Amino acid sequence: MSSIPHIRLGTRRSPLAMAQAEETRARLCAAHGWAEEMVELVPVLASGDKVLDRPLADIGGKALWTKELDAWLAEGLIDAAVHSLKDVETLRPESLVIAAVLPRADVRDVLVGAASLADLPEGARVGTSAPRRAAQILHHRPDCSVVSFRGNVQTRLGKLAEGEAAATLLAAAGLERLGMMDVGTPLGLPDWLPAPSQGAIGIECNADDGATRALLAPIDHAPSRAQVMAERALLAGLGGTCHSPIGVLCEGDAELTLRAALFSPDGAERVDGAIRFAAGDAQAPRALAAELLARAGPPIRQHFTG
Repeated sequence: MSSIPHIRLGTRRSPLAMAQAEETRARLCAAHGWAEEMVELVPVLASGDKVLDRPLADIGGKALWTKELDAWLAEGLIDAAVHSLKDVETLRPESLVIAAVLPRADVRDVLVGAASLADLPEGARVGTSAPRRAAQILHHRPDCSVVSFRGNVQTRLGKLAEGEAAATLLAAAGLERLGMMDVGTPLGLPDWLPAPSQGAIGIECNADDGATRALLAPIDHAPSRAQVMAERALLAGLGGTCHSPIGVLCEGDAELTLRAALFSPDGAERVDGAIRFAAGDAQAPRALAAELLARAGPPIRQHFTG
């Protein structure tokens, strides 16, 4: 057998990103009957992993997770890039395509540091840098305060252990992939909504690279793709950014149900909506976006461009 890999997968260096790349490699090898060495993992240190003392939205947004891998794809240094889809900008270069979405993992957030939101001490400090999580915490517990937490899972758990906050929130999917689901309590759906595309791994490649697209096609999970594309279409319709507090969840297979909630950053205002539609209908999520913005007050609307 040739020692030259059939495909080179670019990935961030964090433990979670590497776990996601390993899962992608395992699925590719199973689908094609390859030995493990036929899929090469190529790690990159992303800009978002270098700057940990400021909120992501203040230093360049989601592009900080993708720009190095985008450049490597353009230069032909890798064939495809493995991403946590919730970290991928809604509007992507036309030269790139999301060629595969793996079966979606647990979409929920996990509360670490307390058994439930109700069990948080009065006036507790909660660590998060996500506007969505901050707004939902303040919506449910306006007595609490939010302090900025950046970094990978291990970094944030370390800050919690050092007493920088009483609790924090992490994605269940990430904890599951790291074998750490026992660190906290998942928050119930749909009262606490996840981020768009949470729990989904997406593999991106050059749009004109037919050979790589063909290799990735067998690991594309159609129901998961339909769900996350609907959530991304909603976000595009809202004009949402890293500053926009939005929770969203799409469920179903041939027929989808999309639920969303927009918040003011202080959690005081919340607008909810839902819509049912056939998978692949990109207009339905945009219709829900328009309806939510029409009902939202200025404290919410100013954080979306529509």
